[in-house]
Amino acid sequence: VFFSGKVGKASAAAEYAAATESNQLSIEDEKPYAELWMGTHPSLPSKDVHTQRSLLDMVQDNQALMSKQISEKFGQKLPFLFKVLSIRKALSIQAHPNKKLAEQLHAKDPKNYPDDNHKPEMTIAITPFDGFCGFRPLKEISHFLENVPSLRNLIGTEAAKEFITTVEGRETSDKADDMQTNKKALQTAFSALMTKDKTTVAAAAKELVASAEKQGEDFAGGGGPSNGGKELADLVVRLNGQFEGDIGLFVLFFLNYVKLEVGEAMFLKADDIHAYLSGDIIECMASSDNVVRAGFTPKFQDIPTLTSMLTYSYAPISEQKMNPVDYPYVTLNRTAYSSSSSAILYDPPIEEFSVVKTELNGKEAKATFEAIEGPSIIICTAGSGTISVGPKTKQIKAGLVFFVGATAECVLESDSESFTTFKAFCELSGKETANGTS
Repeated sequence: VFFSGKVGKASAAAEYAAATESNQLSIEDEKPYAELWMGTHPSLPSKDVHTQRSLLDMVQDNQALMSKQISEKFGQKLPFLFKVLSIRKALSIQAHPNKKLAEQLHAKDPKNYPDDNHKPEMTIAITPFDGFCGFRPLKEISHFLENVPSLRNLIGTEAAKEFITTVEGRETSDKADDMQTNKKALQTAFSALMTKDKTTVAAAAKELVASAEKQGEDFAGGGGPSNGGKELADLVVRLNGQFEGDIGLFVLFFLNYVKLEVGEAMFLKADDIHAYLSGDIIECMASSDNVVRAGFTPKFQDIPTLTSMLTYSYAPISEQKMNPVDYPYVTLNRTAYSSSSSAILYDPPIEEFSVVKTELNGKEAKATFEAIEGPSIIICTAGSGTISVGPKTKQIKAGLVFFVGATAECVLESDSESFTTFKAFCELSGKETANGTS
């Protein structure tokens, strides 16, 4: 439960959690529900509904459930954390540390950094979603520094001018020296913004919001190529209504504003800046709860760590979105095939996880997944059917979650007109590492 979660039955996280009868969750109409966790993370490990034994205990007792290789590599814990998020108002502007930094932060401040793992993550929309993801193309940032007076004044006129002149003409250069120069300029300008005191930011925000309300389509010089002036003006007013006078109102001019339709996805590397604003999503990440925050939050903020850790990579949002492909290790029966059922793979360039979304259209449509050398977690998000692993067959409906051990064939069969599941899994063979090597 978080104050930023969707309220009552509008929250997919709450609806799914309530589907498991042993949870005894009675959804309250006025209460926000933000997250449903699935995995072995010690903060909230999943449990067997019959025995109430934690999944962490089970996989540590029996290495074969994850495979010996994965158990040894990931310290006898599931390598991924699978979540449903239901977001009503902005979650914090944040980044997740890489492995080395996570180890340092955890050793120095375990209260705010509860584990020593990195946290690359992938987001798949199950309702329309919007958020911020990575730094905008540099030409757009220069445009906003020139056309949003309150932003320019807050950073400082000289600092803004220095950024614009430094990157001019090399904004899209792929030469290593130019890119390094650009990143340094971006870090300097962004750090100048993030280190301003709250009183100064709040005063500048009043001016910014007044401009947004007055100028409409002409706001921010009519917007950049990615977002129109009216869209940005509406966004400023909306976010100010949630976090009045917050630094995040200015950060949005540095970050890509992204909208995902149902089924669209984006991947965030460790050290990438982002913020989720609204929508229901399936999220999969390396098993960590480390967050470095710096805006849109009443929680602990660590601005020095954030501004020093970011990659300062800059690119249009099209480069952050993922391109799912057909999953090759599943067989659809004739009913599934003839009704245009599908199983598509979201496969990020890391080894901890991948996700398959399966949509079976029509009763008796069936998908048979080949056994893999690693563990899976499957959640149903719509419709109903059965899940069979070996001789066992269970009913599955929206919200129910199943763990499937390594080397087990899994069969999903629909008994409704539309049956949707998401399967997170880890299999090391053929996967790239976080460094991009295989």
